[in-house]
Amino acid sequence: MTAKIAPPPNLTVAALAYDGLASFEFGIAVEVFGLPRPEFDPWYRFAVCAERRGDLRAVGGFTVRATAGLPTLARAGTIVIPGWRGAETPVPPAILSAIRRAHAHGARLLTICSGVFVLAQAGLLDGRRATTHWRYTDTLRRLHPRVLVDPDVLYVDEGTILTSAGSAAGIDLCLHLVRRDFGPARANEVARRMVVPPHREGGQAQFIPRPVAPKPGRFSAALDWARGRLDRAILVAHFAREAGMSLRSFQRRFREATGLSPADWLLAERIGRAKELLETTALPVERIATECGFGAADTLRHHFRARLGTSPRAWRARFRAA
Repeated sequence: MTAKIAPPPNLTVAALAYDGLASFEFGIAVEVFGLPRPEFDPWYRFAVCAERRGDLRAVGGFTVRATAGLPTLARAGTIVIPGWRGAETPVPPAILSAIRRAHAHGARLLTICSGVFVLAQAGLLDGRRATTHWRYTDTLRRLHPRVLVDPDVLYVDEGTILTSAGSAAGIDLCLHLVRRDFGPARANEVARRMVVPPHREGGQAQFIPRPVAPKPGRFSAALDWARGRLDRAILVAHFAREAGMSLRSFQRRFREATGLSPADWLLAERIGRAKELLETTALPVERIATECGFGAADTLRHHFRARLGTSPRAWRARFRAA
């Protein structure tokens, strides 16, 4: 039996625009929430809001036109803050007031990269976990010591307040929110359109530059072969044989292509499959553990705690809401 996800009642997403707007981070919000997607019903309504309507300078030498003001921002169901001008640059009081008012009325606040400093100045992160780009974590601690800074995660979901690390982690967080609102199938489809992974494991430490995914061939076929048998033991030697490589060459190529060891990749795939089954089926945890190659429910619980900071049962309760 597949459970249906009930989307939030207020599907208006407002992106905060400002002079000196972070172009890439703003583009993420537009790409995920602002593009028309008639194949999805319902879907988000998108607005660009600023302290004052009109043209604003964006990084890169172009302008963005804000068609809505702070009253629209305060009425949104979700507010995206795509960066900020600087960690120590004051946020106008009118913006802070609108954000506080929106949050008090139930709006979700999502920040990308340095956008976290807007929420910190609003006092909304005191006593909460939050993250930002690794370059800014020490500054966030120094300027806002009451914030519980987590420096080595891609994003933090605190329910109605969500913060992400560097710019690309904003994609991860926005897709995570789509997943919360509409379920994994729709989030996966959006990710597929963007040609990005629907979910990435690990923290910021992994982000040395990663190469383009391997071209179709025996190597990528070996990845599909492994995905098709996650319920079984997979030795790296078998993996390499499917790829038509020596063990040493395969391990080197694997890390170059994925940024992970074969064992870490398999674990991430198994956890991903377990999350999908928890969200979309009523299978008991013990059965899911077996189908995903963990063998025992206790092993599945251990890896969920270690990787996700929660239990399979809690994950299901959160994402399989009818």
